[in-house]
Amino acid sequence: MHTFFPIAVESHRPLRKLQSVQNATARLITGTRRCDHITPVLRELHWLPIRERVKFILACLVHQSLSGQSPAYLADDCRLVSDSRCRSLRSADVPTCVVPRTYSNYGDRTFAAAGPRLWNSLPVQLRNPDINGSDDS
Repeated sequence: MHTFFPIAVESHRPLRKLQSVQNATARLITGTRRCDHITPVLRELHWLPIRERVKFILACLVHQSLSGQSPAYLADDCRLVSDSRCRSLRSADVPTCVVPRTYSNYGDRTFAAAGPRLWNSLPVQLRNPDINGSDDS
């Protein structure tokens, strides 16, 4: 069983519909007209666009999986390269996830593939799974 995340396809209809609902809600709350740009309104409300919100939630799930705070069925899909190799690599000190090979668009959108791919695209400073959200400085 694979967990499915609809982020891989650019023209995914449900995400466009959700974005339309979010835009309408933001306009209703702020009283913005339909002809006005929505991006400043979303920023004012501190709302991420739907596609970015899905990516944020996916990155949070990968972080929880790597730090041992997620259910086993999610944690099993996220493995660091340093944990899965028997030989040491120069990149072992950088928290990079193993991205499994997939053979279909559906496979690309599973948590096992999309989660590690998104995690590896983050800047190295954000990929430390030991970060607990507190600022020690």
